[in-house]
Amino acid sequence: MKEASAQSLLPSDLSDALLVGRVWRGGAIDGPCVVAVRAGEVYDITTHVATVSDLFEREDAVALARSAPGDHLGSAQQLIDAALAGRNEDVRLLAPCDVQAIKACGVTFAVSLLERVIEEQAGGDAARADKLRSELLATIGADLSSIRPGSPDAEKLKQEFISRGAWSQYMEVGIGPYAEVFSKSQPMAAVGFGADVGLHPDSKWNNPEPEIVLAVNSRGTVVGATLGNDVNLRDIEGRSALLLGKAKDNNGSCAIGPFIRLFDKNFTLDTVRNAEVHLTIEGADDGFVLDGASMMKQISRDPLDLVGQTCGKHHQYPDGFMLFLGTMFSPIKDRDSAGSGFTHHLGDRVTIATPALGALINHVQRSDQIAPWTFGVRALYGNLARRGLASTIGEK
Repeated sequence: MKEASAQSLLPSDLSDALLVGRVWRGGAIDGPCVVAVRAGEVYDITTHVATVSDLFEREDAVALARSAPGDHLGSAQQLIDAALAGRNEDVRLLAPCDVQAIKACGVTFAVSLLERVIEEQAGGDAARADKLRSELLATIGADLSSIRPGSPDAEKLKQEFISRGAWSQYMEVGIGPYAEVFSKSQPMAAVGFGADVGLHPDSKWNNPEPEIVLAVNSRGTVVGATLGNDVNLRDIEGRSALLLGKAKDNNGSCAIGPFIRLFDKNFTLDTVRNAEVHLTIEGADDGFVLDGASMMKQISRDPLDLVGQTCGKHHQYPDGFMLFLGTMFSPIKDRDSAGSGFTHHLGDRVTIATPALGALINHVQRSDQIAPWTFGVRALYGNLARRGLASTIGEK
């Protein structure tokens, strides 16, 4: 595997980037802490704001993250180095969100729409995917990326597909008026940089999904962004869309990090709209390497449209939420045999990167063999109360 330096895994303009996240501090604290990264240095600001969710609710969130005093914990590069080396140190990285809901959008790119239809028609059988891909391209014919979801042109195309017997539930959310938004993971369940991600032991056809993840507060305001891996079990979801929960939400199946970058003059939603998200998969046992990229300019629904479809008068999130925006990248490069496409091997290293956010690295294992999830919301609030920090929860 290629060696990665910590410096290359942090934002390219680190000196200007305002980052927030979470670490676990050992010793007398023995619990999660909210941290701010300023010019590459990490400061514990938990005495001012007990959770990341609370930080995002504050009107002065940017000012607090930029200037609130706190314990200096070293550099972000040191934290990244330790996580890469697997060192269990007194200060270690966690996923940068905490009690927020974790939601995800699917089928937001034309390429991923095609792959979801293939999964559905293959019934979860990877061996049939290659043939179906060729047949669908011939049947569909049109460039789906040029169709605006919910538009009259999209409705006309839908009727054409129905007449050909080619309509799919995935096309409904791909070009119809309503986006697919599902619950990806539970609050406090996401893993962070350097952690193992988990595959359900029953899955034999699976892949990473490299995505940008928006951080949204309870008012529906997007306050920042980070990187995420929406681990996907293609065979299980392909059997039935009703198995989406089993395909998407398992131990370690959601990775987010390394930090959330707050929006300011140097980093805006337009930065996200124009981002190029890179994916590298490196096999530990076979030397396999796969590289790809998602161009956010090719997304079929604007990020703010996806936020608006997730929350509003129809649905509130009092603790805020993290929103995966979807990916155009479904790896299809043959790995084990010709025509078999891609699936993970245990031990794979997955790197998701974009210059403004740095990189998220995780290793692939089985969800029943990685560290169990034991520290939930009750444990968090019990820990904060023991540390005398309960009074900072819920402050605006």
